[in-house]
Order: sequence, then structure tokens, then C-alpha cells
Amino acid sequence: MKYQDTVIGIFRDRPNRFIAHVEVAGVLETVHVKNTGRCKELLIPGVEVVLEVVDKPERKTKFDLIAVKKAGLGWVNMDSQAPNKVVGEWLATQGYDYVKSEFKYGNSRVDFYMEKGDKKFLMEIKGCTLEVNKQGYFPDAPTSRGTKHLHELTLAQGQGYQGVIGFVIQMPGVETVLPNEVTDKEFTKAYYEAIAAGVKVVFFHCRVEPDELVIVDEVERKN
Repeated sequence: MKYQDTVIGIFRDRPNRFIAHVEVAGVLETVHVKNTGRCKELLIPGVEVVLEVVDKPERKTKFDLIAVKKAGLGWVNMDSQAPNKVVGEWLATQGYDYVKSEFKYGNSRVDFYMEKGDKKFLMEIKGCTLEVNKQGYFPDAPTSRGTKHLHELTLAQGQGYQGVIGFVIQMPGVETVLPNEVTDKEFTKAYYEAIAAGVKVVFFHCRVEPDELVIVDEVERKN
């Protein structure tokens, strides 16, 4: 996926999880943050960030914060809407007979349903922006919703589907993602229960540019 109109700014602070103050061409702008996670290791005063220009007169802010430059790593895309978009683009090139996003399963909607021959897949997508020593971790804040998704995939696995957890690694130099047990023990427990039930884990490696996020390959977790 490619962003159409972007500018570089300098991050100053984040009053709450929805907005940040960013200096753009010498002017302090209030911008929308497209990620409600903590991102404390990314949004450090003085770092370069990428803003997408939003041409909507009804909006209170005219920029969306979509990426940040992390020292020793490079550009990190932190747009929480990007993972599903790039996976949708990727799946369209992978030879599936049928792909549907936002698939209704039980009382929920699963990110993707795919068919290939007589096989049926349900895939939940998680974006990873948390890195420590080149190792990715998810989540960076407790996520009861994410835990619920893992339980649903585990259930589906016993009903003839192949469940898949897909981690979109929104940064360079990181190969795998581990559950962040320190932050969310329930998610970690559900993650390993899902794997034990046969749910697969895949890592989507990406090329990250200031105005672009593209999946370059998909690698399955090794047991």
C-alpha cells in the first residue's frame, strides 16, 4: 500500500492516545495518531515522523501520523489500519480460489477467510511495532480483543478450518514475533493454546518506506 501525500515532521509530545503534537516546517501541528497502542519506545520527543495529509474539511486535524524513524532500526510503520490492507494485497497474489475480508464466523468477524481447493482458512491479522534487540513482540498493551480472536481460531480449528495468526512486522530487521507475556499473560496463554490446537502462525516481512508498506514474504513459525 502506498500513501498519496506525506510530509516529514518532528514529534514533540502525545497528550493522549489519539493525538500528538508534531512540528512541520516550523509550525506545531496537532495530528491524529493512527495507532492507539502505547508506542512509548517509538514516540520519543525529537524523532522524525511521517504524516499523511488528510484532505477532509470536516476533520479537526489535517494530518495522520503513520510512521516513525527508530534509531538503529529505520522506519517503523505504526498505522494500525495498514496490516489488513497489505495482507489483502498479498493474499490476492497467493493463488487462493477465494478470499473474503471481514468474514462472519459465529458472533464475530474474522479478518480473512480463504479457500484453496478443499481447504478452508480463517486468518486473524496483528500488526507488530514493538521491537527489542531485533525481536518483535505483541501486544504492546493488554488486548482482551486479541485474546478473544485467538480463542475463536482455536474453536474454528476443531471445526474443519485451518486457523492462522498472521503477524505483519511493520519494520525492517525483525524476523519473528513473540507474545509479550510481561504485558499480557492472557494473550500469551491463548497464543500457545491455539498453537497446541493446530493453529498456524505466520510472519509477514515488510519493506517499509516513509510513504509505503509492502509485504515481501511470508514465513511460517517453526515449532
